[in-house]
Amino acid sequence: MFKRLISSALVFGMAAIAPPARAQNCAPREIVVERLERQFNETLSSAGLQSGRSQDVIIEIWSSSQSGTFTVLVSHPTGLSCMVASGHDYFIVPEHKRRNDPAS
Repeated sequence: MFKRLISSALVFGMAAIAPPARAQNCAPREIVVERLERQFNETLSSAGLQSGRSQDVIIEIWSSSQSGTFTVLVSHPTGLSCMVASGHDYFIVPEHKRRNDPAS
């Protein structure tokens, strides 16, 4: 009985401190960037800073105009980047001129 209790506590304790499932799509940023550039011919299209509770992260969109693929990364200050989305048929929405813009 005591052996089962200790085993159960150990298993549940390990599960509680394990990283989230999405962390499996994470790697050092330089490795992720190199793969996106070499394997998918993607380049950085846009990025922005997202303020979080514990730390700020950079949201990056990498894309390829040749293949139409794209990848969304979340890059942490620790140097770790996580792929959160990817797909195909990427397109850029052109900026619309403002109605009051004298140049329009």
